[in-house]
Amino acid sequence: MTKSVRGWTVTLASSGINLALGVLYTWSVFAVALTEDLAWSNMAASLPFALACAIIALMVVPGALLQERLGPRWVATLGGVLVGGGLILSSLANSLPILTFTFGVLGGLGISLCYSSTTYAAVKWFPDSKKGLISGILITAFPLASLYLAPLTNTLIAKYGINGAFRIEGLSFLIVIVLLAQVLAVPFIIKFVIPSSENPNNSGTKPSPLTNQSSQLEANSTSQARNSTSKNLKNYSCREMLMDGRFYLLWLMLAAGATTGLMIISQLSIITKVQTGTSWGFLMVALLAIFNASGRILVSRISNLMGRNWTMSIFFTLQAINMLTFVLNKSPILLGLGAIITGLCYGSLLSLFPSVIYDFFGKKNSRANYGLLFTAWGVGGICGPLIAGTVVDLTNSYFYAYVIAACLCLLAAFLTIFLKDEPILLWK
Repeated sequence: MTKSVRGWTVTLASSGINLALGVLYTWSVFAVALTEDLAWSNMAASLPFALACAIIALMVVPGALLQERLGPRWVATLGGVLVGGGLILSSLANSLPILTFTFGVLGGLGISLCYSSTTYAAVKWFPDSKKGLISGILITAFPLASLYLAPLTNTLIAKYGINGAFRIEGLSFLIVIVLLAQVLAVPFIIKFVIPSSENPNNSGTKPSPLTNQSSQLEANSTSQARNSTSKNLKNYSCREMLMDGRFYLLWLMLAAGATTGLMIISQLSIITKVQTGTSWGFLMVALLAIFNASGRILVSRISNLMGRNWTMSIFFTLQAINMLTFVLNKSPILLGLGAIITGLCYGSLLSLFPSVIYDFFGKKNSRANYGLLFTAWGVGGICGPLIAGTVVDLTNSYFYAYVIAACLCLLAAFLTIFLKDEPILLWK
């Protein structure tokens, strides 16, 4: 098998795995069943999703280190066992603590391990000129999973109940991910000795061209990095980055964007029920997924034309306006429009932040640096769903949750003013 064919084989297997991992973004379909069939509160139904997001954020760097040591095949296999096993065990859960552990902890761990392995394995087979394309394929597969998983989950719950849906999807994902994980591999690193021209007795090693392919920051960073216009040539260590005020501005901005996006993603099926009185939540989830994926692709061209800061400011402001008007979406058409804007803004911002880290703090330590920044996404994954769940439990409306989200987005848009190429040193 040629290197190109093997690379595309690994890419297709990685995409298949990511299409299974997208079960995270269909959680709101499960949440409807938990609140209606089992009479759970909205806040309680949000906890497993929130904990899964926290685990995924915390495991970005450890997961990358683990797969570099053990290889993507073994790590993805372990991740598949955790994802599938977590869902199967969720079918046996009869209380909130158990479901929070099975889906939140086990599922979150599995998703994180698989996601880091698929990206790492696929891009290693391709030259720099194609890494953007490959990472683009992989990052869109994850959110696009909701296109088939949302209606599938809705159908399974209607026919077999929530426990049956957990069991069927868990067993299916366990088999699919573990089988596809066996395809994952990285090219062998071949080294050969070349005698020194000055001293034949001395020898050096020349790596194969395969070793010149650097590891990737995060699934969506590669396509942005190719177009980077940053004048900053310094490669910051994690310690140096933490001394720069720009990191904390970016952290707050990402936390605000993630809080808003994950608030809607985790609650969209329930929001549809509350505001439109229909059971079309699974369709709204699928619609949001399409524009979540589209936003990740679209933003690269916009940011190249307008610059990172203006692009972030525009999308944060658009999301704020969307949140302020979301309570008025009383019909499926209007709610669908709100879901489209939410997905577009959320996907765009997630695509921008890795490239901003690359621009400001360099490429050498970008994976570890972005891992630190990505903890903000985990905080958003906790705050957004729990704020929304608590607000609707107390007021039977999401109005105040939308207001909080809008204020956070406006704050983030304002903070873009202070992002400059020059460091903001807080201490030495």
